[in-house]
Amino acid sequence: MTTIGILGGTGPAGQGVALRLASAGYQVTIGSRDGDRARDIASSLAPRGVGQVNGGSNEEAAAADLIVVATPWDSAVATVTAFREVLQGKTVISMVNALTREGRELIALYPPRGSMAAQIAFALPASHVVGAFHHLPAAQMQNLDSGLDADVVIFGDDADARQMVADVVNEMPGLRSIVAGSMSLASAVEAFTSVCISINIRHKAHSYVKLAGMGA
Repeated sequence: MTTIGILGGTGPAGQGVALRLASAGYQVTIGSRDGDRARDIASSLAPRGVGQVNGGSNEEAAAADLIVVATPWDSAVATVTAFREVLQGKTVISMVNALTREGRELIALYPPRGSMAAQIAFALPASHVVGAFHHLPAAQMQNLDSGLDADVVIFGDDADARQMVADVVNEMPGLRSIVAGSMSLASAVEAFTSVCISINIRHKAHSYVKLAGMGA
């Protein structure tokens, strides 16, 4: 079974992804600059099934087979760059959004290369970077009884890596993968996260993306 490491996985979004990956049967390590904090948080998560969530340093998480980047946007590039060699040849999932809050709204920021996924891909030229997990409400992800039935939009330039990520997502309870296309879509996909979060703030909701007309 593929092992999965989540860099910066101690935040609510990273915890939610870790919990549902483990509930799909994966062995997951949530990483942090503070390994003890990551271990404490991992011990509080209760996945269902045979999967497990362990905590450790970001270095320990980077040693896994499949990597998820869940750090704050302003530290994502520095974090992955520190592990560039160990991440060579691996598929790296970016779930990072560059956002800033203005009043009751989240506003999308645009990095020099147009998206955080593109920034990470530039920093990791020997890795296969795929975008996923952008529009998911963390509270619903962390609650396995929330009834979540969300679509996960996936993009990237490597077709095999995209499909591998899609297959993993389809195993996670409450999620369905939708492969959108290439890295050229990254900016639009990431920016739409600001719309989702702003709607949830305004309406005190936990809404998510569900695309109609896609079939079963």
